[in-house]
This record gives sequence, C-alpha cells and structure tokens, in this order.
Amino acid sequence: MSIPDDLLLDLAAMVESEQTNQMSLTVVVHGAVITGRLAPESVWRQRVAEVLRDSDQLGPFAEIFSSPERDRQSGGAPSYLHFHVARILQGTLGIPETGGMYRIAVKDVGAWTVGDFSYSDE
Repeated sequence: MSIPDDLLLDLAAMVESEQTNQMSLTVVVHGAVITGRLAPESVWRQRVAEVLRDSDQLGPFAEIFSSPERDRQSGGAPSYLHFHVARILQGTLGIPETGGMYRIAVKDVGAWTVGDFSYSDE
C-alpha cells in the first residue's frame, strides 16, 4: 500500500497505546494471507527475545530484540504491525500450525480485515 490506510494505522496505534494483544486481524501482503493477533511492539520484542534466549544456537541474538524500539514514523504512527499466534494461510493449512511471530511493514499491506480466519482439515 503506497499510502498507508489511516484506519489501519489507528488500529495499530491503539494496540500500542493500550498495550493489548486481543485485536485479531487478517492482512494480505504481497499475495500472502496472514491472520493472527496484533501485539504491541514491546510485547512482541520481549516474546521473540524469550524464544531466542531459550535456544542454544540463537541465544546471542536475543539482545537485538531487547533493545529500545526504533520503528516509529515521524508523528508517532506505527510503521510495522507485530503479529503473534499468527499463521500464513495456504489453502486449508495454517503455517505454522502453532502460530508464529510476524513483523509486517504497514506500507506492504494491500488489504486487511478485522478478525482472523480459521481453517480446518475437514
């Protein structure tokens, strides 16, 4: 999206300001459909750092995610959406099955809707 959608930016800003992770959202980014819940950037960074810290091989990278946030556009609007328990939808599958942590540039969102899509094996 060459000009970010103000409504999407308002949703992202509200998630950031209220420190809530209950906003379900589905976005289309370069043809991929990603569904999950938005998280405040600080919460998202903390969770990624925890996962990395628990890894023998990736532990040293945890510090990068513990550093201060630097992602704000001028004026304070979020420039990224931070998803947790998110899945890339592919046919009837959600990848990964347990949900993942995705960071998506707002400018790359081509379409979006409130709520997450479910899928089934049936």
